[in-house]
Amino acid sequence: MTDAAALIVAGGRGVRAGGGTAKQYRRVGGVAVLRRGVLAFLGHPRVACVRVVIHPDDADLYREAVDGLELPAPVPGGATRQDSARLGLESLTGQDPAHVLIHDAARPFAAAEVVSRVLDALAAYPGAVPALPVVDTLKRSDGATADNRPLVAATVERCGLWRAQTPQGFHFRPILEAHRRLAGEALTDDAAVAERAGLAVALVEGDEDNVKLTTAEDFRRAERQAGQWEIRVGTGFDVHRFTAGSGVMLCGIAVPHDHGLEGHSDADVGLHALTDALLGAIGAGDIGSHFPPSDPEWRGAASHLFVRHAADLVRGRGGAVVNADVTLICERPKVGPHRQAMVAAVAEMLGVEPGRVSVKATTTEGLGFTGRREGIAAQAAASVRLPAR
Repeated sequence: MTDAAALIVAGGRGVRAGGGTAKQYRRVGGVAVLRRGVLAFLGHPRVACVRVVIHPDDADLYREAVDGLELPAPVPGGATRQDSARLGLESLTGQDPAHVLIHDAARPFAAAEVVSRVLDALAAYPGAVPALPVVDTLKRSDGATADNRPLVAATVERCGLWRAQTPQGFHFRPILEAHRRLAGEALTDDAAVAERAGLAVALVEGDEDNVKLTTAEDFRRAERQAGQWEIRVGTGFDVHRFTAGSGVMLCGIAVPHDHGLEGHSDADVGLHALTDALLGAIGAGDIGSHFPPSDPEWRGAASHLFVRHAADLVRGRGGAVVNADVTLICERPKVGPHRQAMVAAVAEMLGVEPGRVSVKATTTEGLGFTGRREGIAAQAAASVRLPAR
């Protein structure tokens, strides 16, 4: 049983916003709306898998939108949004996750903090929904005049009213059973299905930027939102002890030495620190949460795979790596003769020019475990540019 799965519902035909293409495949800030939504969960350390429900006619659009992302095959949706959610839930039965997050593909700016708040609430409740309190005065209209101008019929009490968002989180088995039992009821969201089934649903703090794109104005706002940038900085630190061997991998370069480095992967201490720096900059956990050392898949793996994965997460969020700075801490081997090759290798992994990468080396003047030549340490800093939320 996995911890949490994310189900992205993208089976709608929504073209009301214009553009001639279903809104989940339109681009905002140069990135497909669906891709932005997927990356919000794919990069979250508490989400074990992400699955997308699509319209059967959208296979080509889907492949283009998520190109390069590691996702299971999409699930064909149904005639209604409720049908699509149920079919998506059915597709997860083999994995049997403890929790499931159901998210509308038309919300491309789901923050990691919102995802975490929903998951936290599931420790005490079978369902949780991010929401914002209604602050505007509400008016009800009972019709329109001859010139099609609606008239106010009454003021609606706003106390206790909330605007529901997604992702909406649930214990997997109860929400699956509720969807099965209430199929065809035409309920407006998954929380309504849970409510009808008698499941308690908690409200957690939502996010004003977690907008649902419906109209042309929504897309104009989203473009402005995606066009605002912020710089984030992350740091990383890693250590590996020496073991028997004839060389070490440092920043992607094989360096001859009278020892090797001990580790589950190729033990490239510089790239491990850099991976953590990149993940830290986007709030996506650490290297161990993405590549667990207990997983035999990563035994002996080349560490450039980890760096590329972290850089892809940055780009998938509409961002870019600005620069990277790695410091290797050791008495031996000498780094200087290999520095330029390391810079070029790291720059290629990140997809940036070499002038944005620095690789340095220092010693601890004979002090500590590195001074005793028992291993190598590395620290790294990375800055990334992300769309401001």
